[in-house]
Amino acid sequence: MMNFSTWDIIHNLLLAARWTVALSLAAFFGGGMMGALILFLRVVPNRIAGLVARFYIEVFQGTPLLMQLFLAFFAPALFGMNVPAWVAAFAALTLWTAAFLAEIWRGCVEAIPKGQWEAASSLALPYIAQLRYIVLPQALRIAVAPTVGFLVQVVKGTALTSIIGFVELSKAGTIITNATFEPFTVYGCVALMYFALCWPISQSSRWLERRLNAAHQAH
Repeated sequence: MMNFSTWDIIHNLLLAARWTVALSLAAFFGGGMMGALILFLRVVPNRIAGLVARFYIEVFQGTPLLMQLFLAFFAPALFGMNVPAWVAAFAALTLWTAAFLAEIWRGCVEAIPKGQWEAASSLALPYIAQLRYIVLPQALRIAVAPTVGFLVQVVKGTALTSIIGFVELSKAGTIITNATFEPFTVYGCVALMYFALCWPISQSSRWLERRLNAAHQAH
């Protein structure tokens, strides 16, 4: 058995942590773009579009992310396609993220007082213009903090991608534990690294929430 120093363990975990960060950011921004589209379908006055968006959100919020990862990885095999683990991980996390962000943003849009809609209507603005110029700029202020906060959930969600073979932080922890037989040291370092990634994001979300609320009250 090879001897591994604590630095060897930390160094290899840091290398794997790069993939956790890359996957988190890619899924978050990809999910944000998809979430904006789902939000639009959810809030436009079109019954069919609203039903499609609601169905999408309920499916991805109502099923485990683990199952979604399995389907993204194994379902293409039914059609003779072999999907790399990173592609399946990105696709599943993006679709999952989009559903939650769309619902967060819908709540922010609905938090805008009806008087703002009525004021926009009195200006004879079409519905899309009301959204773009009156409602969404105000909803954006409300949405910033919970959106940043949800990034923590995305980072922690990447740990589940290890089940389909994607080598991120938690998967690397398992591999290194099998090589070193030092689970306490390895998983202790893994936990600290997840904390180092998530804690600043959580604090940023709280700071943004306080800052934006203070700015709103000042006005």
